[in-house]
Amino acid sequence: MALHHRTVSRADGRSGSGSAADRLVLLHGFTQNVDGWGPFADRLANHADLVLVDAPGHGRSGHDDADLETAADLSVEAGGRGVYVGYSMGGRVALHAALSHPAAVSGLVLIGATAGLDDPADRADRMAADEALATRLEAEGLPAFLDRWLNLPLFAGLDEQAAATPARLRNRADGLAASLRRCGTGTQAPLWDRLAGIEIPVLVIAGADDHKFTALGHRLVASCRAAPARLVTIPGTHAVHLEAPEATAAAVVDHLRAIGDR
Repeated sequence: MALHHRTVSRADGRSGSGSAADRLVLLHGFTQNVDGWGPFADRLANHADLVLVDAPGHGRSGHDDADLETAADLSVEAGGRGVYVGYSMGGRVALHAALSHPAAVSGLVLIGATAGLDDPADRADRMAADEALATRLEAEGLPAFLDRWLNLPLFAGLDEQAAATPARLRNRADGLAASLRRCGTGTQAPLWDRLAGIEIPVLVIAGADDHKFTALGHRLVASCRAAPARLVTIPGTHAVHLEAPEATAAAVVDHLRAIGDR
């Protein structure tokens, strides 16, 4: 069974022009689903067709046993050819998609993303932390878990509307726990050495106050040596596309124009 996804036609009716930038595939972060993109997606729909994909274990998708590579395969199956926009966990899935399915991914937008942890000890520590988090999620239930999750400093800039908690509550606790165990950062083999093979245009976006992912953004751009790649920082923290949807969408639209002009 394919991942659950929703298609949104371009608002002005000019769908299907055939341009490489005519279709955006949106891959959300952990605890989100297709209903959590908010005004950011609304603004993008003025410029391209959208395919919003529920990640494995999220929303109405199954495939709880999928790892990141399988998640990428399933996302491409659902999304088809287009520019892949991935936030956080979705950014890591998008990177795998670009490396495994280069014919399907005509461009990348990575928001608050990384290509993995280099140090095996760091990966082991992160896997242990994600396992503990998954166990706690199963024990305390989704509402209590989300309350703690959204109070992390990473999400300090989200107001109640941007956090879209009601949408997150439509996930399953067991699905999210499986995602932590199989698609967490600790499970990911680092991709840094493979990024030089990416030749499509890459836009990396980070919140200016998210210093960790701004530094990772600089490294992503430097590692995509064969690609036209650039970093844009926007005032905000980790989920900057939810905090500042207009500015973030505008950066994506500029990227689409550059892809269309190639």
